[in-house]
Amino acid sequence: MPPRIEDYALIGDLQTAALVGRDGSIDWLCLPRFDSGACFAALLGDRNNGHWRMAPVHPDARATRSYRGDSLVLDTVWDTPDGCVKVTDFMPQRDRAPDVVRIVEGLRGHVEMRGVLRLRFDYGRVVPWMRRAEGCRSAVAGPDAVWLRTEPQVTTYGKDFSTRSEFTVAPGERYASVLTWHPSHHPRPRIIDPYDALDCTLDDWHAWSARCRYTGPHRDAVLRSLITLKALTYAPTGGIVAAPTTSLPEALGSVRNWDYRYCWLRDASLTLTSLIAAGYLDEAAAWRDWLLRAVAGAPKDLQIMYGVAGERRLPEAELPWLSGFAASAPVRLGNAAVDQRQLDVYGEVLDAFHGARVAGLPSQPHAWNIQRALVEYLATTWREPDEGLWEIRGPRRHFVHSKVMAWVAVDRGIRTLEAVPGARGDLRRWRELRDTIHREVCAQGYDAARSTFTQFYGSTALDAATLLIPRLGFLPGDDPRVIGTVDAVRAALTHDGLVRRYATGDGAVDGLPGDEGAFLACSFWLAEALHLTGRGREARDLFSRLLALRNDVGLLAEEYDPADGRQLGNFPQAFSHIGLVGTAFTLFGGPEAD
Repeated sequence: MPPRIEDYALIGDLQTAALVGRDGSIDWLCLPRFDSGACFAALLGDRNNGHWRMAPVHPDARATRSYRGDSLVLDTVWDTPDGCVKVTDFMPQRDRAPDVVRIVEGLRGHVEMRGVLRLRFDYGRVVPWMRRAEGCRSAVAGPDAVWLRTEPQVTTYGKDFSTRSEFTVAPGERYASVLTWHPSHHPRPRIIDPYDALDCTLDDWHAWSARCRYTGPHRDAVLRSLITLKALTYAPTGGIVAAPTTSLPEALGSVRNWDYRYCWLRDASLTLTSLIAAGYLDEAAAWRDWLLRAVAGAPKDLQIMYGVAGERRLPEAELPWLSGFAASAPVRLGNAAVDQRQLDVYGEVLDAFHGARVAGLPSQPHAWNIQRALVEYLATTWREPDEGLWEIRGPRRHFVHSKVMAWVAVDRGIRTLEAVPGARGDLRRWRELRDTIHREVCAQGYDAARSTFTQFYGSTALDAATLLIPRLGFLPGDDPRVIGTVDAVRAALTHDGLVRRYATGDGAVDGLPGDEGAFLACSFWLAEALHLTGRGREARDLFSRLLALRNDVGLLAEEYDPADGRQLGNFPQAFSHIGLVGTAFTLFGGPEAD
């Protein structure tokens, strides 16, 4: 059977990440960064596009898997008629070169194992030159070089343009394989000890996880989401990618396939909020510093996304040699949405800075100058239409959520002026601007006949983003307009209790053909909105149901198809895990909950 998105688990080293399937195959890995070319791209094509499988030879082998404690070290236990083995997969936090380590350990009986390594650089397109050197296998093509080392040494041979091995594991025996990448014009990096690396990796993750302040219900799920968010952080800069993958489809066979291996200001700002709430101020400070570097410059040049080091040019292209996950083409590289106007990002950025200040992060001398410039720029542009947070590829609209977030930006600027002595800004004018935006949204974005906020001015369509209105403080949860909006969205946009972003199908709003699944972040927003409108039991029931949609190792993609019971979209998705963490804090009261 072809794999499902939820069949994969994540390993990573805080600079890139790999997806490991239930069948023991690593089908996706970009080196050396999240947004680099993939050397394993079977996820978006077939095995000829690169993969690395390590599994028992016996056809009746059955696998169960879990993360070891509160870490990103993956254990897969294989039961066969001949015995039982454990395969441990991880990526140690790197010194210089990235390593992927796979350790096979015999638990019971004698199990014959097979390894198949098929390296394909440049997203599955380039077959490298393989050779034996220094007791290892070496692969070189253009700028990329990879070394495969086994300990103890296992005989390898070439077949069908792959490197293969067979070996039998007895109880207590361990065989480690280490895959190391480096630029081909550099000398081979130092050799790591795989077992020392395992101990250090576990120590690193367990020490990090122990800092989590959340002690409420479902703590394991919350911590797993926080670990996932941490894994999506690019440690050298503090940037946070939306997902480690590109082009996993929002509907099977559709063209709604996008590259998410970049830092969206929206996603990263919400990640910051989650990290602060859980007590991870160091990560919050690193992201804030990344943000200051990325957005430096003229406010009109603010982008909705950047590369992991703050790169601004992310041109979109298609990779025609990849057939796409479940034949969902095209496979895209880069993201044309980088050039869109999305007014809501100003609100997310100002809200993130406000949250960092309230949490007690030390201020940066130039941080307020940037925030003040963003508010002043927004004062002249908030009335313009935009593509909105859903990055529509249709005509620009006056999206209600975008206007609400413009209000948030000004409101958070006002709060800073009121709280920080000596901060420069025109408080009176900003207060007038905040009131003006609020009046306009309530007048033009609200349908009094149906008691609901709409998707954009003058429309009858609905948008799940309006569920955020009480959480953002635009209106209180007990306001009839908020209650009416929650009820309307629930009636019109839910499928089997899960929330879609907006109505699709005819392309009238987003300019795209086809449909998509229920959006998991929006479903978490509904749970929060139910809680904030006084329906706590319904909120908790929905939250529990959403937790049940996670895969066997606690991961969520972007969307879910209630009809087919499968996850959809890029995976694992920061937005979904942000929704899980934020909703847990809203429903259960944060670190003081018991």
